[in-house]
Amino acid sequence: MSITHLQLGCQSVRIEDGELVSYLVEGYQVIHQKGAPGWRSSDTEMFPVIGPTAAADFQVQTPRGPATQDQHGLLRELDYVRLEQSDINAVFEKIYIAGTPVQNSKFPSKSTAEFLNWPYDFRFRKTYGLDADGLTVSFGVSSDEKPAHGAMASGGESAMPYMLGYHPAFQLKSSRPTIETSAGKVITLADVLAVGSRAFQLENCTTLNLHDEKSISLKSSGFRHFMCWTEVPNMICIEPITFYPYAVAQDKLHEGFDTVDEEESTFTLRIVLLD
Repeated sequence: MSITHLQLGCQSVRIEDGELVSYLVEGYQVIHQKGAPGWRSSDTEMFPVIGPTAAADFQVQTPRGPATQDQHGLLRELDYVRLEQSDINAVFEKIYIAGTPVQNSKFPSKSTAEFLNWPYDFRFRKTYGLDADGLTVSFGVSSDEKPAHGAMASGGESAMPYMLGYHPAFQLKSSRPTIETSAGKVITLADVLAVGSRAFQLENCTTLNLHDEKSISLKSSGFRHFMCWTEVPNMICIEPITFYPYAVAQDKLHEGFDTVDEEESTFTLRIVLLD
């Protein structure tokens, strides 16, 4: 296991193999702790698809034909490599070569898809940065596979399609936590629990506050929405996403794709403890 520590003043971050497992501010733990009820992880990424695929026989359509993807994509099955580290920054990367079969950790107990694949090369970077006010988690998605000149105009293949979601879990300490959007909408824990595995959508939302014993500000860029999920009262996942997967049938999941920009598509989530 590769362990990375970041420290700035009263803030400390612990990262295990690229996963954010602790963010302490003056001793206040922001992140759900692995081993506590709710979820076995503390954060992960959903890429190149978001949402379940079993109803579509684990097949997702792309311009290069069907790809085999389990829920939330194959990225989580790949290992991060740490590229850089300082006292306040760390950079991790995953690289995938088109068509490479990836063992599905959910097989056979939770899935019939033994191997996953994607018909495009990609490079995925995850960066952590501490400053005086908070923690920023950033993502960069790039692909060396670009469409031939004029291909898009002539109806040929476009650049690599994808969806991206970041799936951090936040520790809950009070009995009545709420989420408040920048538009003033208030969502209770009961609201999120009632939706179940589909996750509660906050459409066209990029800024919100989680009010618990202390309040946490979450601001995203590059993403379009948030969705919230939990099945327990001690934890909540608040996930910035490019596309809400339950807006379409599973065999239409490709309708939610974006494509990689010319150089790199970038996304951030800013986490600030307010009080």
